[in-house]
Amino acid sequence: MKIVFFGTPAFAVPFFEALTNESDFNVACVVTQPDKPSGRGGKITSPEVKIFAEQKNIPVMQFQSLKKTEAVETLSSFHSDIFVVVAYGKLIPSSILNIPPKGVVNVHPSLLPKYRGPSPMQSAILNGDKKTGISIMLLDEGMDTGPILAQKTLELSENETTISLELKIHSIGPKFLCDVLRSYVNENCMPSDQNNQEASVSRLLSKKDGLINWNSDAKSIERMIRAFVPWPTAWTTIKINDERVRVKILEAKVTQTNLNKPNGTLCENQEKIIVAVNSEALELITLQPEGKAPMQAKAFLAGRKDWIGKIFE
Repeated sequence: MKIVFFGTPAFAVPFFEALTNESDFNVACVVTQPDKPSGRGGKITSPEVKIFAEQKNIPVMQFQSLKKTEAVETLSSFHSDIFVVVAYGKLIPSSILNIPPKGVVNVHPSLLPKYRGPSPMQSAILNGDKKTGISIMLLDEGMDTGPILAQKTLELSENETTISLELKIHSIGPKFLCDVLRSYVNENCMPSDQNNQEASVSRLLSKKDGLINWNSDAKSIERMIRAFVPWPTAWTTIKINDERVRVKILEAKVTQTNLNKPNGTLCENQEKIIVAVNSEALELITLQPEGKAPMQAKAFLAGRKDWIGKIFE
């Protein structure tokens, strides 16, 4: 089976690798996003999928636009049976979807039609879902609206983070993709349309989405912290000596303590950091002050005793 693989971030690499490890699959080409500036220094960085492809000596295409004739002609020249998409990062136009005779198969980390769009894993954790899953689907011109080939359900633990959920998906998803591709090409599984009446859409996240609202309930904030690790991370600010300092909150847990303090008030209890949140409180376990490495609460408090009693904004 000749394949063109579309993918960009590290999330896509285990799926890509699984395809390259199977003798009946031939990944003829990889399509990934263009290199982009990264970090504070703005160093031009290649996508993780490109790095892996180059290690495997697989040709890499980084089109500025898939709508141009160049992209259509180049991808047509590979005469692939099927295209496979995992977190490519852009909608694929019909001119590309129509190239492979078996269509374009996509891996989406939710139980579609729930959480179409770019942040399904974060959305499942944010909303306190008990389960999510993996959908293998055929792409059409909509956003994750195409027919489903197969799905697999995953249970979410009470302390699930986006990082741990990715690990769960990677533990079963790549093999699942390979099995479904074989079944589909051999006409042993039939596509089934999604129920659009049950659809929900996740949105593209930005850094500002991580700003904590201390007037929310404690459990919602705790879920937000877990959902936004490793990006965009949950964060807050505090005013110290007329300077506003940003602090990332990387791990926390809800306590039943009622501090009778304004929401966001920073308190200490036996070397633990407790923040007032309405009738409950959050214990902050791992924090990262701006410009510093992540640290546990005890280390954070060392040298910051004057922060106690102040209010996170």
